[in-house]
Amino acid sequence: MLPNTGKLAGCTLFITGASRGIGKAIALKAAKDGANIVIAAKTTQAHPKLPGTIYTAAEEIEAAGGKALPCVVDVRDEQQISDAVEKAVQKFGGIDVLVNNASAISLTNTLETPTKRVDLMMSVNTRGTYLTSKACIPYLKKSKIAHILNLSPPLNLNPIWFKQHCAYTIAKYGMSMCVLGMAEEFKGEIAVNALWPKTAIHTAAMDMLGGSGVESQCRKADIIADAAYSIFSKPKSFTGNFIIDENLLKEEGIKNFDVYAVKPGHPLLPDFFVDEYPETISKEVEKQQAPPAKDWKQYLQQPRLAAGAVEETFKILKTALSEDIVKATQAVYLFELSGEDGGTWYLDLKNNGGYAGSGQPSDQVDVVMTMTTSDFVKMFSGKLKPTMAFMSGKLKIKGNMALAIKLERLMTQMNSRL
Repeated sequence: MLPNTGKLAGCTLFITGASRGIGKAIALKAAKDGANIVIAAKTTQAHPKLPGTIYTAAEEIEAAGGKALPCVVDVRDEQQISDAVEKAVQKFGGIDVLVNNASAISLTNTLETPTKRVDLMMSVNTRGTYLTSKACIPYLKKSKIAHILNLSPPLNLNPIWFKQHCAYTIAKYGMSMCVLGMAEEFKGEIAVNALWPKTAIHTAAMDMLGGSGVESQCRKADIIADAAYSIFSKPKSFTGNFIIDENLLKEEGIKNFDVYAVKPGHPLLPDFFVDEYPETISKEVEKQQAPPAKDWKQYLQQPRLAAGAVEETFKILKTALSEDIVKATQAVYLFELSGEDGGTWYLDLKNNGGYAGSGQPSDQVDVVMTMTTSDFVKMFSGKLKPTMAFMSGKLKIKGNMALAIKLERLMTQMNSRL
């Protein structure tokens, strides 16, 4: 963990979406220095699945050693932003750091994304970041610290990051383009940077998106908080950067990243928009080594799909089903497979001890997955991870995305039973 130095003592941070998750983690890190935190977020009453309000966050910030000003702010509302900025200046005398953290997400393709979700993502992510920055800039110009930090990704124009969730990518890249433009516009006056995690970060929102058990593949929000703290300690000349948390902390001398893992030693889920080899993420997927295999797995992983391999896979799946897996999953999956030995197949993990086979299931389908028979066999034999298949465009998903994400954990469980 990155130690606190006290550099933010008395400084005022305006943080959108600070009632929980990454925003709150950054707030608590700064609060340990004795910073003033403006909690600019919507939540005034606890959500049953998303705990935390601007008031509970304020209590935690005060307990950590900081001063808090909870403000009801929907970043889609310019007046609410202006009112919060005015209150912050009246209470604390100015603004030294702005963190644009508020964000909306919908990992759906073009035809599956309702217009209201498009509008929400554009309004919260791009427009909200722009308007909040605009409102804070006059006061940031007067600060000796003067940092704007957007929680947004590097501008990676690999089409892979657009094809499955075009609207979300556009909205997040809008935040990054604010960095590109404002860093140049206010060079010498305000440092403007973007910060993005290398791996998935565990938050209450991630639990909703990824389902139960996804936390083992994530890092804690503390890694983002430490990286943000490092950025705020840098001069105004450090600007226009698209920073990956792990890379920056390595430069700070951090060597043990297990301290940030929810489950140390467990494989981590890579975050969107970050690939080691942007030109060929698909090749990286193919390079993944399968776990030690028994004879049936070796049979399924032959270079050419053996006749009946899909049917054989489902036979093996049936032997791996259990009431525990059904209880933990509660979903019906339909697979539309193209190529040799393809067709329609299903995996019912909602009823009794589970069912698997060809054709249509008896219960309502929660998730439809479309892919080739070859990739399907690779996926269920451990050679191709569902997340990477989706990211690389080999797997198309319709339906409940949270239940779809559960499939990767499910496969790990099934492989361990065989």
